[in-house]
Amino acid sequence: MGLGFGLLWLLNVYLEGIHCQGVYAPPSVRIIHSGHACNVEEERYTERVYTIREGETLELTCLVTGHPRPQIRWTKTAGSASDRFQDSSVFNETLRISKIQRHQGGRYYCKAENGLGTPAIKSIRVDVYYLEDPVVTVHQSVGEAREQFYYERTVFLRCTANSNPPVRYSWRRGREYLSQGSDKGVEIYEPFFTQQGETKILKLKNLRPQDYANYTCIASVRNVCGIPDKSIVFRLTNKTASPNIKLLVEDPIIANPGDTVTLVCITSGGEPTPTLTWVRNAEGLPRKSVLNGGTLTLPAITTDDAGVYSCVASNNVGNPAKKSTNIIVRALKKGRFWITPDPYHNDDNIQIGREVKISCQVEATPPDELQFSWLKNGRPLRSSERMVITQTDPDVAPGTTNLDIIDLKFTDFGTYTCMASLKNGGIPEISIDVNISSTTVPPNLTVPRGKSPLVTQEGDTVDLQCLVSGKPKPIILWSRADKEAPMPDGSLQMESYDGVLRIVNVSREMSGQYRCQTSQYNGFNVKPREAIVELIVQYPPAVEPIYTEIRQGLGRAFTLTCRVLRAHPSRVLKYEWKLGTRLLTVGDFNQRDETEYHVRALNREGYGEYTCDITNEAGAGRCTFLVTGKAYPPEFYYDTYGALWQNRPRVYGFKLQWTQMNPGAVDRIKAYRLGIKQTGQQRWWEQEIQQEGNIERGQLLTYNLTELIKPESYQVRLTPITRSGEGDSTERIIRYSPPVNPHWNKFQCSFEEEAICMFTQDKTEEFDWTRHSAATRDTKYTPNTGPSSDRTGLKQGFYMYIETSRPRVAGDKARLLSPSFSVAPKNPYGTVTTNPTYCFSFYYHMYGKHIGTLNVYLRQKAQTGSDGVVWTLSGNQGDRWRQARVNIHPTSAFQIVMEGVRGSGIEGDIAIDDVAIEEGECRDPPPSNLISSASPTGRHIWQSCVTLLLALTAHRR
Repeated sequence: MGLGFGLLWLLNVYLEGIHCQGVYAPPSVRIIHSGHACNVEEERYTERVYTIREGETLELTCLVTGHPRPQIRWTKTAGSASDRFQDSSVFNETLRISKIQRHQGGRYYCKAENGLGTPAIKSIRVDVYYLEDPVVTVHQSVGEAREQFYYERTVFLRCTANSNPPVRYSWRRGREYLSQGSDKGVEIYEPFFTQQGETKILKLKNLRPQDYANYTCIASVRNVCGIPDKSIVFRLTNKTASPNIKLLVEDPIIANPGDTVTLVCITSGGEPTPTLTWVRNAEGLPRKSVLNGGTLTLPAITTDDAGVYSCVASNNVGNPAKKSTNIIVRALKKGRFWITPDPYHNDDNIQIGREVKISCQVEATPPDELQFSWLKNGRPLRSSERMVITQTDPDVAPGTTNLDIIDLKFTDFGTYTCMASLKNGGIPEISIDVNISSTTVPPNLTVPRGKSPLVTQEGDTVDLQCLVSGKPKPIILWSRADKEAPMPDGSLQMESYDGVLRIVNVSREMSGQYRCQTSQYNGFNVKPREAIVELIVQYPPAVEPIYTEIRQGLGRAFTLTCRVLRAHPSRVLKYEWKLGTRLLTVGDFNQRDETEYHVRALNREGYGEYTCDITNEAGAGRCTFLVTGKAYPPEFYYDTYGALWQNRPRVYGFKLQWTQMNPGAVDRIKAYRLGIKQTGQQRWWEQEIQQEGNIERGQLLTYNLTELIKPESYQVRLTPITRSGEGDSTERIIRYSPPVNPHWNKFQCSFEEEAICMFTQDKTEEFDWTRHSAATRDTKYTPNTGPSSDRTGLKQGFYMYIETSRPRVAGDKARLLSPSFSVAPKNPYGTVTTNPTYCFSFYYHMYGKHIGTLNVYLRQKAQTGSDGVVWTLSGNQGDRWRQARVNIHPTSAFQIVMEGVRGSGIEGDIAIDDVAIEEGECRDPPPSNLISSASPTGRHIWQSCVTLLLALTAHRR
């Protein structure tokens, strides 16, 4: 007996699970195209390829089903480069790219997700076709190079064009088309690929007088996508020669800032006349530059304009000619000095009787023009036995001069000035003063008392300070001492002239140790002095959740939890719970990192904003909970079949359907407030839709909108109402569309559109049905099977078929699912009083010695177990289209399932076309291969119950 109750309980849970799921369904997607596609191919076993001409408009639409309404996202991976859709995505159903370019080709993905199951993803590869203008270049054989081509015995004409798909070339001499073998003096090589594109070479052997002619290279992609052929003409004469040029300038050119520099380049040979261009290094020319033929003018030149300028001449004969000159802009910058004490004594101080060296360094352009001079107390100083002046080699290191004072005397104290200048003047001098006296001492670095560790709070401005003494005072360099991390300005090192590092708006990531260090320039050339400053940044507790909304019905219990993520100092002082301004409870934290507040039975005064403040020395972090009795928003159902109807000339109706999100979270929903207005208008019309009883999760609610004016669109707003008031609203747009069929009570599909009338593939089976047209049939198709036209006899017409070639094996199935159809109500109260009858008809083509089976199933929404078979047929039926009709009696929303089963071999293609569903019985009697109509309500559920009953009986025996 226990087993029996257990089985019945499992059956009840199973059926309740189906009931609670309701119309909720995971997403499914399908990509269709519009715009300027040249072709859309279904590459067998691989992928869909959408071909489009460069410059046209790409438009892809992602058709989705599923409830709640799935969110759609388009992404792309490139066909060649690592282009990632400009590092972004498109979040709507239609992806539109105007004037598409070749780099925008690649695979595009449509991803739909609604939180149920796994996201649905479909992709399509976009192939952008283009053809660039061809370019002809002429080359002479390397072994017998001469200046003039008429001395040559062999000439190569190379034609290159960048294209997709690969280009086909043809050559013409004058009006004569050339081909391999048509002329013994002509040899045509097979195309090969270069960086410039596909290349075709025409070789002229043992150059003859008749070879001097006009040669035309014609590039073609065979008019695919309507791309016309392109051609170029090259005239070969006995004067054809590669380019030669001369530069009428010096090399290098040395100029002062502000000068105007003119570069002149002329051609000294070449036929056809070469084209001259100027380039600078690997960069472009300065913006202010002026080009006039072969003359380049650079007005008001600056140091940024310096570099190598090249004149390039090209006439597509031989290699381009190139000559260059270097422009040097004279400049002086970055003057530095350092004092080096006597290296033979272990003492950093300057003392009478010892040696001291003063060094001065300047960056100069050009370096060989740099010259130094020294002054003492403003008077010129010459090198002597005790005052030795030296200068480093500018080719080895930046320009540096040294003044060595041997046996320092009291009379040597004073101010020494290093003067740097360039020969021939034109650039202001740089002077650096260095004082040598009894007060000149090496640096010392300390941290003021109380300045380390330095405690501050996040968001403050803080000064890190190191006291530097000595004369002269060196520049202080600041860096992170405890980790490889950048300084606040993003650099690895910052300079300070007063020893203070100011950090504005300090953040917690800036906590740590900072090193201050003396620089070795503009001071003593001794071992750097350094000190450490520790910065401690305090910040208030970071908590979660920052804000959350909790929806609860009256009388229910719930718990609010506020959690500490991090804080400094980590010792938290206290927590404080409030409802509005009313204090609820306070306390101190123990070892736990969270605090809770319990509500045992919610009353009306318990609605509102609850806050929890967690406090430490730096401040407070706050969790906020908004407790409300508002109902969640409704979820509009977008997959209603035949939602729009019209039976009067000027108005139409719309079946509005929705489910309620989390209906059990709050009190019972008593009604919905329906608002409707014409799009673009301001006035809303409102009414209430009363609800009786509890709404279940996934339950589909329906309300018929009537008297809508054609062809206006309407904005609809739906708001749930409970005893706590109005909940969250949801809006959608209703758009009028003219009927697909003149009779609204009939569904018909001939598969002419890529959307295939919202039919979908069953991905749980081994393969898919394929939309096909005999006009685009693959030349390698399997003979002796499949139709040669659609049902009407047109080769351009489309139909659906199963391809049974490899890798398919016997027994593999493909299933095609129709859209969901709602059963039409027969009375004004919207209930089905009797089982309605529909006529389902279609055409089939089953020709081939290996034909398997074609099955038709009826799948109902409330049905459990397997789908019901309503029609089946097996074996070869001849090379013609036949029609099948069958009556069906659905009792709830239903789908038609078309199943093709692969036979024993490859000659087993099965096709269908012109599928129709019409209210009423079929006019003609059903064919002999009819199995059965749909069973009465609950047939499969009762089958399951009988099975369970038999199991119980067997167990009791």
